Amino acid sequence: MRSTTPTPSDPADAVREIDAGTPPQRYARGWHCLGLARDFADGRPHQVSAFGTQLVVFCGENGQINVLDAFCRHMGGNLARGTVKGDTIACPFHDWRWRGDGKCVGIPYARRVPPVAKTRAWTTAVVSGQLFVWHDPQNRKPPEEQAIPEIPTHGDPGWTDWVWNSIDVEGAHCREIVDNVVDMAHFFYVHYGMPTFFRNVFEGHTATQVMRSLPRADATGVSMNRTNYSTESSSDASYYGPSYMIDKLWTAGTDPEGPPNVYLVNCHYPISPTSFRLQYGVIAAKPQGMPDEQAQQVAEAIAKGVAIGFEQDVEIWKHKSRIDNPLLSEEDGPVYQLRRWYEQFYVDVEDIEPEMVDRFEFEIDTERALTNWQAEVDENLAAGRTAFDTAR
Repeated sequence: MRSTTPTPSDPADAVREIDAGTPPQRYARGWHCLGLARDFADGRPHQVSAFGTQLVVFCGENGQINVLDAFCRHMGGNLARGTVKGDTIACPFHDWRWRGDGKCVGIPYARRVPPVAKTRAWTTAVVSGQLFVWHDPQNRKPPEEQAIPEIPTHGDPGWTDWVWNSIDVEGAHCREIVDNVVDMAHFFYVHYGMPTFFRNVFEGHTATQVMRSLPRADATGVSMNRTNYSTESSSDASYYGPSYMIDKLWTAGTDPEGPPNVYLVNCHYPISPTSFRLQYGVIAAKPQGMPDEQAQQVAEAIAKGVAIGFEQDVEIWKHKSRIDNPLLSEEDGPVYQLRRWYEQFYVDVEDIEPEMVDRFEFEIDTERALTNWQAEVDENLAAGRTAFDTAR
């Protein structure tokens, strides 16, 4: 039977179709943050759903945090339902004792431990108070040059402790959040900022976004600077690998030539091909003379403002289509180049191509966007509306 769908005679009349593609079943190679180390150091086992499987995280009497596959190789018991005994995790089914290196070192009712009694132990690192695991489908050791950098002010008495949050995102691949690295325009609509400068640099295993922005005067209560809407803030954010970003922030009034006064961590790990856990944390410099408790409240207020934007991101991801062929304007940034960079973490090391890791730079002209956005803000203020009233 012949198709009755009309064929446009003018190419300009052709409809752009969405290529949704399919999310990769493979999980990215690289370091992934599971959360704050202190939350796993309580002497109890913790179950973590990640990389399409179940993990058990536990801290033994020696203070070492370990990550193993959760299911006991004996009869499949869930080690996360077991008990930490000494420096081992004991299975609740038959009390087999598993050490942090994956070896079974004790079976109370047996004369000996089978020589092959070993489970998968995950390579871990604790950096800036956060617990990381290394994931690699090829089972290679992590390269030294890809080590997660320390945040220099973590633990400094002049800085607050972490304010940490997490959100489970269902129905989306974690590529959605990585796309934000180049998405200048969404900072106005979702994060209530007005970028005045926006530049990307991709090189090796890092992807960087440098931004200066003004707060939206019609979005009170979100900005870290709530009074002076003509003073810029600055952000220098870099992904180190596929899933962990450190964002150095200079809030309005902070000398951009000096050190940042806020560090924001934005990270995630995959749960399945279509779900992931988004985590974000804030530490801030304590204002001189401010009591520690009050300074911690300042960090909590900053984190609350960040949460508003992230929660709106999540709502968008939950209801949008996956799209492999986004239709872009000139001001949308290097989405395809970023995705090519991101692809390096989903192929074997031998298949990484130069264009995935070679240095690439791109700067967006924000002038037209700022003119139109300022007009929208002015209109909202004149009408007594806020950005939240007009948000979709």
